[in-house]
Amino acid sequence: MVRDGYFYGVGSLLAAGAIAWLAGWPYAVPVLLLGAFCLWFFRDPEREIPTTAGAVVSPGDGKVTEVGLVTMDGISPGTTSGSTRYRISIFLSVFNVHVNRSPVAGVIRDVRYQRGKFLNAMGGNSAEENEQNIVTVEGDGRVVVFKQIAGLIARRIVFNFKVGDRVARGQRVGLIKFGSRVDVLVDPDAAIQVKLGDRVRGGATVLAVLPVAKPVKQPVPAGAAVEREAH
Repeated sequence: MVRDGYFYGVGSLLAAGAIAWLAGWPYAVPVLLLGAFCLWFFRDPEREIPTTAGAVVSPGDGKVTEVGLVTMDGISPGTTSGSTRYRISIFLSVFNVHVNRSPVAGVIRDVRYQRGKFLNAMGGNSAEENEQNIVTVEGDGRVVVFKQIAGLIARRIVFNFKVGDRVARGQRVGLIKFGSRVDVLVDPDAAIQVKLGDRVRGGATVLAVLPVAKPVKQPVPAGAAVEREAH
């Protein structure tokens, strides 16, 4: 369970106890149920992370609400204004796990927090207008951008890493409290593995596969080969 769950859940349970002592248990039931919901909401299950080369995994649990090409505005390192990328959008309801995971392994090149609105996260304009945290990860010569986007009732985005930190594919990186959205932006040559309406799990579902460049074999000088054989 995420630490925040103990804060909200235990706090609500203590408040329910106080209400029950002062006014009786019937009045404490709503607060007790709220505490139980908070303990459930902040659950953090283990996931089996795919090992497929070039795999881009989902940063969160939820429903795929958009898959399509978009034009980048160049706000992230490694992306240029006017270039196109696939955007995969995932809506997280209050019933989904809200722990976020890194879609790829690599080094965090940029973390940018953008103030904004708290529109319905299912709306297309929420990707640009809502409050959000934009993270750029570079690994294996590729740049992947993912966004933690606040929703209608979400009011806090948590990200636990900084520029220069190395993350593993599927590693826990943060949290969005209550209903929200995550976007993943990948190069247009990626092989998309999901479609509109699919249900995905953070760290476990492969959203796309990026082509992996094979290492170029360098020719070995004849003399060097003979020398190795002699040893």
